[in-house]
Amino acid sequence: MLTQYETVLILTPVLSEDDAKKSISNYVELLKSNGAEIVHEEHWGLKNLRYQIGKKTTGIYHLVEFKGNGKAVDTLEIAFRRDENVLRYMTVKLDKFAVKYNDDKRAGLVGRNKKVNTTKEATV
Repeated sequence: MLTQYETVLILTPVLSEDDAKKSISNYVELLKSNGAEIVHEEHWGLKNLRYQIGKKTTGIYHLVEFKGNGKAVDTLEIAFRRDENVLRYMTVKLDKFAVKYNDDKRAGLVGRNKKVNTTKEATV
């Protein structure tokens, strides 16, 4: 059985948007070639960093949620360490509650984009 993971990646802001997307797609292909199944991706774009990393105050953020094994995670993190354009990364193993929360968030049931029920039901 495959375990579900979530990786947040911060790339250096000196990359162009095309270069950043190309680099991200290379990492996604690396995951797929190691037997991982991509569940969800979000490109958060250029954001301010909480603190400076290597004299940089901004970074390009990207989130990838995938199902895979430990080998895929190890291979991905080795590739991150070798790439000088990666400022930071974090991979988290998701438990069943986190998986349900992420599914509900994508469906609009929780979070900032929560769908509000606009129909009024009569109370007796």
